[in-house]
Amino acid sequence: MDRRGQKLKFTAVAVVVVLALTGFSTSKGHSRGSSHSGDGGGCSSSSQNHDSSSSSSGGSSGSTYHDYDDDDDYTDDTYGDGGSSSTSTTQQDATVKLIDCATPSEPYATVEVANPNVTGGYFTVTVDFLDAGSDRVEERTTDEYVAGNDSTTVQVDLSGPGVAAKVDHCDPEPYAPAN
Repeated sequence: MDRRGQKLKFTAVAVVVVLALTGFSTSKGHSRGSSHSGDGGGCSSSSQNHDSSSSSSGGSSGSTYHDYDDDDDYTDDTYGDGGSSSTSTTQQDATVKLIDCATPSEPYATVEVANPNVTGGYFTVTVDFLDAGSDRVEERTTDEYVAGNDSTTVQVDLSGPGVAAKVDHCDPEPYAPAN
């Protein structure tokens, strides 16, 4: 081989070694959730700061790393939220219907609670126990679990059997809020 070929070969090897030692890389890597700071690439230290407006801890230009080379990495940070899909849904109130009011022998009201939501949940059922003049004898509440798109029968107890003798009629709240 001639001298010129040896020089080219040596120069190519030297360039590769220098690039490797300085940390310059052309590969995309799979650093999940990492953020590149726009340092200019080819730096020997990731803490070097070439952006004078950023802090000395590695500057940030606001760009977010997106790993587009693999289809299976679609949640890496493609949408900027780390792939999380937390959604908060508010449940609608359940409806309440009176079935039976309290009597001295059964010191509780019986109501039907219907959950209009797809998912189950706990609902606070409130019943007013009233006397013959429609004055409140007691107001009682209970929390009850109702499966999604289902209804259940719930007993709302009075504080004691002696109170039931004063009750003439019951008036449940028409809606039971979700807990």
